Amino acid sequence: MDRVVVVMPTFKEAENIGRMIDELVGKEFPKIKNVDMQLLVVDAKSPDGTGQVVREKQSKYKNLHLLSKEKGGLGADYVAGFKYAVGELDADAVMEMDADGQHPPRFVKPMVEAYLAGADYAIGSRYIPGGSIPEEWAFFRKAVSFFGNLFIRIVLVKPKLHDLTTGFRLTRVKGVLDKIDLDNLMEQKRFAYKVDLLYQSVKNAKNVVEVPLEFAPRMAEKSKFDTKEMIATFKVAIILGIKDKQRFIKFGTVGFIGYIVNAVALEIFSGTTLAANLASNFRGLKETSLAFVAEPSAWAAALAAELAIINNFVFNNIWTFKEVKITKPSEIIRKFLEFNLTTVGAIVIQFIVIGIMVVMWGDIRLIRQAGILVAMPLVLTYNYIMYNMVIWKTWKLPWSKKNK
Repeated sequence: MDRVVVVMPTFKEAENIGRMIDELVGKEFPKIKNVDMQLLVVDAKSPDGTGQVVREKQSKYKNLHLLSKEKGGLGADYVAGFKYAVGELDADAVMEMDADGQHPPRFVKPMVEAYLAGADYAIGSRYIPGGSIPEEWAFFRKAVSFFGNLFIRIVLVKPKLHDLTTGFRLTRVKGVLDKIDLDNLMEQKRFAYKVDLLYQSVKNAKNVVEVPLEFAPRMAEKSKFDTKEMIATFKVAIILGIKDKQRFIKFGTVGFIGYIVNAVALEIFSGTTLAANLASNFRGLKETSLAFVAEPSAWAAALAAELAIINNFVFNNIWTFKEVKITKPSEIIRKFLEFNLTTVGAIVIQFIVIGIMVVMWGDIRLIRQAGILVAMPLVLTYNYIMYNMVIWKTWKLPWSKKNK
């Protein structure tokens, strides 16, 4: 039987925690069948006696646990709770849940059911059918919640997920939580850590589902989320968004340098006898649909593309894909030959595009340079696929040996 541990951080929640425990452990846990449900309260040594309330409830509920620690921030409390849940309570999955009533206990059951149905990561979502935010919230707070969440979805490019700032989530331990460096999550003292944890969990999980959540107002006191928390959350999202696209940004930078090499080399080669001699071998095609093959500029384009490919190979090896950088001389030679074979398509694309444009509009600098720009999107797309699939093999493909 799988064990799911609900991790619930508290600080000065004496007014709420007793009712929450009775509602969650006493009423809702028994409704969840075929799962060993446990509640772990992580109390940051609350001065109002929160920990004592939990201790009193432990005499009534055997599946209630208390971890008392120094105050270190919401993220740090959750991290401590996750480690305790996995190391001491042998959790198969952990749930994040607030103690203040904003996550109604009745929604724990559908989250666990999603896990039993195969979800590696279940997200309690306020922004899907069946989910909601409190009607009594002021318009400004509703707007901040909705548009703030939308901003993070856009920055992290997660259009399929609707609620990326929720704190109500269930995570499978094996293959998801155990792959995350919990000690180095960003902004552990603030709510913003949730974005980093979600980002990494989604990345590890094979099956992510959203479960409707009717978000409720706090049972007592006001919300602890303020402007500083919002700014920190946006900052983490932006950092992760850039980090997530870092390789493509580097790839684009190298591609731009390659473009400069390509453009300059095209003009140099177009005036050489080398390009003219290569084209002269195909004079017989001048009056056919393959007339572009007999154009010196087409061959100059192919030679320029090869120089750009050499440039791209060197810089991508030492920078874009440095984590899998090739260093052995024999391996570099082998990979370079392989690189040229796999990127021959880029040479062919540029050869054809520039050749056809020169035939149609004349062999002048403007047309040649325009040809590079026209060919570039096709070349970049082709190269990026080849680099990730064949050269540096950073994409995990279902038919690759490593995944069998």
